[in-house]
Amino acid sequence: MSYTNASIGSGSRTARRTVEFGRTYVVRPKGRHQATVVWLHGLGDNGSSWSQLLDNLPLPNIKWICPTAPTRPVTVLGGYACTAWFDEGELSEDGPKDVEGLDASVSHIANLLSTEPSDVNLGIGGFSMGAACALYSATCFAQGRYGNGSPYPVNLKAIVGLSGWLPGGRNLRNAIGGSHDAIRRAASLPIMLCHGISDEVVPYTFGERSSQILSSAGFRHVTFKTYEGLGHYTVPKEMEEVCQWLNARLGS
Repeated sequence: MSYTNASIGSGSRTARRTVEFGRTYVVRPKGRHQATVVWLHGLGDNGSSWSQLLDNLPLPNIKWICPTAPTRPVTVLGGYACTAWFDEGELSEDGPKDVEGLDASVSHIANLLSTEPSDVNLGIGGFSMGAACALYSATCFAQGRYGNGSPYPVNLKAIVGLSGWLPGGRNLRNAIGGSHDAIRRAASLPIMLCHGISDEVVPYTFGERSSQILSSAGFRHVTFKTYEGLGHYTVPKEMEEVCQWLNARLGS
């Protein structure tokens, strides 16, 4: 198994935390390479399971990169260690509590995208905690910086979040509204959110509220899809709509 180290600094101190990411799985395009999407798994999962599902989608011109999160103790699981993009306790709009962990994961994702060809459209998607990381990436892109103030280096063209939530959305409107560049970048980035009304892990209200916060903060192209009877998992109808949406936004 291959590993990638990533470290992220804090703007207020010189200490750096090094995190070790697991194996990255790549699904190469079957047609002409027009877009690359990093897809992020949920808590306790790995990149392999999603790479198999994505490989079967009718999107031949997309390259999928499916990294595996670091293994770390997770507060909501009582300190049990498993693969997680960041530490998380009880879900709330006040977070994120673990900005350092989020920044490290989002930096790793941006690094994966930064080596792609310049004529390829770039996107990020994910499920559950992976969706939270994708949405946090969207806010970093809009603001032009990570939570610690370091510049965000990637030009994103699409974000997809399934059964997830927006970490730390409470102050997002003020953060973006204070910068003309941030307003412009937010307005340019299409986001698709999907959530099951019967989700027992990340309640539907978190998906709905995330959509509202993003829209009010200046993300003008937010699509929010809901699914009756859907719990914390995906179904073919949802993935069909994701395919249609990506096909329209990324030219695949």
